Amino acid sequence: MSQGRFITFEGGEGAGKSTQMDLLAGLLRQRGLRVLTTREPGGAVGAEQIRRLLVEGEPGRWDPMTEVLLHFAARRDHVARTVWPALAEGQWVLCDRFADSTMAYQGYGHGLPSHAIEQLYDMTLGLFVPDLTLILDLPVEEGLRRAAGRGGAEDRYERMGMAFHERLRHGFTEIARHHPQRCVLVQATASVEDVHARIRSVVEERLPMQA
Repeated sequence: MSQGRFITFEGGEGAGKSTQMDLLAGLLRQRGLRVLTTREPGGAVGAEQIRRLLVEGEPGRWDPMTEVLLHFAARRDHVARTVWPALAEGQWVLCDRFADSTMAYQGYGHGLPSHAIEQLYDMTLGLFVPDLTLILDLPVEEGLRRAAGRGGAEDRYERMGMAFHERLRHGFTEIARHHPQRCVLVQATASVEDVHARIRSVVEERLPMQA
């Protein structure tokens, strides 16, 4: 049985994570690999219930620490019930957002101390980390414009203001800078096809696609 891999997609609102995740999943399946696509918050029954508490409603409904606790409750449920079993079966798991989003949104965005987030990570996930994290980067104005076109009720974070989203973007670039062995910053201003080509190149270089 082939070895399972865990790849996460990160970035601000409207960066195109879901689109690029689906394109990579298709490529991996063409190579004969078994692939599971998932998301955070969500990805398991309990985690999806928590998701609604986080992405819907008024921007100020939770303080930063409450948000972090909700995210890690959802994350533990997701990883324990979905991610780890799939990896154990040799599947490649592609996830739209993971723990770097918590550090970016609640840490850099809301000002929660990084050590608090790191302690919660250690308590809930231990030494488990993604094999590769692709951080899609684009200007805040463009990302929010794209996100606004999606519509729907899941817009709580989108409504948090430009200053928040600028801190968020800075946070993701800092995460990429501090973890170059795991993270790759991908410019998302190019066409969908060009961004996919860049991601394909990174994955082929770092994680050979062998069934």
